[in-house]
Amino acid sequence: MRAVRPGELHMGLLALGVQLRPVRAAGPDDHRGGRGVGDRGDGAQPVRGDRTGRRRWLPYLRLLAAIALAGLAILALQLGAVGENPNDGIAVLARNVIGFTGLGLPCSLITGGLLAWTLPIGYMTFCQYALLKAWTAPWTWPVRPPADRGAWICACAVFAAGLLLFTIRGPHTRLSDDS
Repeated sequence: MRAVRPGELHMGLLALGVQLRPVRAAGPDDHRGGRGVGDRGDGAQPVRGDRTGRRRWLPYLRLLAAIALAGLAILALQLGAVGENPNDGIAVLARNVIGFTGLGLPCSLITGGLLAWTLPIGYMTFCQYALLKAWTAPWTWPVRPPADRGAWICACAVFAAGLLLFTIRGPHTRLSDDS
């Protein structure tokens, strides 16, 4: 296989109709006949009711998507355990999915989706240490017995807090520090 030179790649992309330079949108002061996005055409500012580019439904979509995906994860794990006898039952599995989802959501606000697994895995490692030392604190919910009400409260509180932050802010989507 031979190496492709940059000129060949550029010409090949142009043959496919791909434009390699940025496209400039025509603004209201442009005399080429174009109109800007949200422009009424009379040179005035966009109408206040113009919702171009605004997505008021996005937080609701984040909320519903996070709840639905956590529910689907619990359902898939329950279906995967049909016919088996999990050690502590399906309730502990659901509690752990809820709690770890609650840890992963705020972690995605800082690190983005690619590294959102780091906090839940680190917390699970810490909880393994707590299990070895026989700690009984409810905030170590992954290693608590199934009927521990405090563990359920902590896992649900972490989920609610993570869900609230994720719904309001949304995940970190850029790789750079630019906001």
